Amino acid sequence: MTLLTTLIDPATLSAMAPGEVLIVDCNFDLADPGKGEREFRLGHIPGAVYANLDRDLSDLSRQHEGLGRHPLPLASAFSAVLSRWGWRAGMPVVSYDAGSGALTAARLWWLLRLAGVRDVAVLDGGFAAWKKAGLPVEEGEPAPRTATEVALHYDETQVLTDHAALGQGSRQLLDARAAPRYRGDVEPLDRVGGHVPGALNRPFPDNLADDGRFKPAAQLRAEFSAVLGDTKPADVVHMCGSGVTACHNLLAMEHAGLHGSRLYAPSWSGWISDASRPVAKG
Repeated sequence: MTLLTTLIDPATLSAMAPGEVLIVDCNFDLADPGKGEREFRLGHIPGAVYANLDRDLSDLSRQHEGLGRHPLPLASAFSAVLSRWGWRAGMPVVSYDAGSGALTAARLWWLLRLAGVRDVAVLDGGFAAWKKAGLPVEEGEPAPRTATEVALHYDETQVLTDHAALGQGSRQLLDARAAPRYRGDVEPLDRVGGHVPGALNRPFPDNLADDGRFKPAAQLRAEFSAVLGDTKPADVVHMCGSGVTACHNLLAMEHAGLHGSRLYAPSWSGWISDASRPVAKG
């Protein structure tokens, strides 16, 4: 079987044998944290398990540490989640959400790569593309899984949590939030609007074509190069509001062949946890 890397289309996923791949439904609504799980029960890809952003892919108990609204779970906690899902070493993983991979589908993809799991992809177009292709849908709770032995460790070189380290060397911050939030015109989620001084803006929806799927790799490469100029991919550090949608830009860069960028996990909500840190507007 071909090693999964960034994206997979519905037809390819549907051709994979049951039990050959772990499929994870990551649909989540920040305004209604229970909505994704309710919608999962109404319909999901057969055999999928459900990932909750707040419970499974974040550790909200660590918010007080200045790590943003969605602090990363400890590697041991993430290992326990994978164990509960029945994942085993060598098993490919495909994540998806309602449509674009904008939220936790890309977050799960990145977390797995952070933990050393390379055989992982996001379903291009998400559940909407799956249904549009006329593929089967399953209702109800997922079947019970047999827990497995999982003990993964994070590659700390792929993530930045030290706020002071952002300005060191040739690092270039790339903010995935919508332009009005980046400029500080509006701020619906955090107490302060604006952006980290020196950060550039690449709103994550710009990665998608009109049909909700990712743009071709060559087009993405040209668009990111237009924003970043001569900055090397390894010097790019992604951010957003809380380290979730930033993973969409990271995924898009990897798909475009721009390898090695990293995530500033606390992102804007972590940056402004200290009122003494500067804020840029406009």
